[in-house]
Amino acid sequence: MEVGKMGKLITIYHGSEKNVEQPVFGEGKKNNDFGLGFYCTVSEELAKEWAVSSLRDGFSNRYTLDTEYLNILNLNSPDYTILNWIAVLVEHRLFSIKTPVARRAKRYLIDNFSVNVNAYDLITGYRADDSYFDYAESFLNNGISVEQLACAMRLGKLGEQIVIKSKFAFSRLKYEGFDVAEKDLYYVLRKARDDEANQLYLEMLEEESDGLYIQDIMRGGIKNDDSRIPRNISE
Repeated sequence: MEVGKMGKLITIYHGSEKNVEQPVFGEGKKNNDFGLGFYCTVSEELAKEWAVSSLRDGFSNRYTLDTEYLNILNLNSPDYTILNWIAVLVEHRLFSIKTPVARRAKRYLIDNFSVNVNAYDLITGYRADDSYFDYAESFLNNGISVEQLACAMRLGKLGEQIVIKSKFAFSRLKYEGFDVAEKDLYYVLRKARDDEANQLYLEMLEEESDGLYIQDIMRGGIKNDDSRIPRNISE
């Protein structure tokens, strides 16, 4: 995402089970989508969905972020393919490697499609939550084609996240308050989003697909500049 398009000062939200007044650089889980970082969204409603579980309310923590001078990577821009996004995921998330194909696929994707996310202050890209992570795993295990994967990523109104990566970016973050996310409302919305995606995914699988599977991509030595690889997964 280019700074000019983002605007210098933006409001972002972090969905959590707790109030986070002071995000700390270097804390968090290494196995998140894009590695270690502070995960947010420009959508307060999405933050509230991500904050709740079936058992508890959550918090939508609100911040302003000055993006001037930040080096920003937008994985949803036409400069990148769906496989760039998947390669970053398989490099950081813990995938179920069920077959020799999947083992080779993970290495091939990282070697040929990964992006060094740690070279950026800020990253925008889709969140591999619940069903969407399963779709990525199916692709890795040669279960769906790259075209089906690109289609699946658009199912269920997939949310875009903003990840603050660098110490410099953390220093430009200002806490502005929070709202409570009620589980009785937002867990229902979260589950409905997931259920819709699953239903559309099952319907998609009923359709025949002659597209490229990961085994085809590896056998053909296909690289990132191949026109058959879908680009820009955002609508």
